[in-house]
Amino acid sequence: MPTHPEVLWAQRSSATDEEKNVIYLTVNIPDIDESTLDYQLTPSGINLKATAGSTKTDYAFSLDFFEEIVPEKSTSRLTTRSFVATLRKKEVKAEYWPRLTKVKTPFVRTDFSKWVDEDEQDGGGGGFNDDDIDGMGGMSGMGGMPGMGGDMDFEKMMASMGGAGAHTGEAGEADEVEAGSDSDDDGPPPLEDAEPAA
Repeated sequence: MPTHPEVLWAQRSSATDEEKNVIYLTVNIPDIDESTLDYQLTPSGINLKATAGSTKTDYAFSLDFFEEIVPEKSTSRLTTRSFVATLRKKEVKAEYWPRLTKVKTPFVRTDFSKWVDEDEQDGGGGGFNDDDIDGMGGMSGMGGMPGMGGDMDFEKMMASMGGAGAHTGEAGEADEVEAGSDSDDDGPPPLEDAEPAA
């Protein structure tokens, strides 16, 4: 029986630009034997079969999309780690699909490396293109992640979250450790001598 691969997805939408109404699909199957790849894309779903890896494992799955896509305007390619596709949504609208499939499916997961929230996709924080589809692309650090903004100040972020970790005071010194709390500077307690065995 074929193994079911992990499927990751992300999306973009636009009420005015049909090229920005896309689904990014990544099927995690490393080392696919290209001669065994059987990929069928229809307006309502996808079927994929392939053999991969040194163990010649068979993979297969079928999905029915939440809404229709346009196969003729969709693209796909094979990498050493996965099968990736950019699927064009048929309906041009600003709202995201609530999920990839009509019925919730356990092996379909959100691809957070490509995901941008619906209300942030026009704000420049989702600089994603097809060159990045195989992974993290040219991102440097957390600031390059879609939707995360370019300059993150972790100290400010931690302070706004209630201050996990040490706070810095006016002079830049770390605040005193709360009274009564254990301090790592004391070291371990002294060892007691073992009583001789009887």
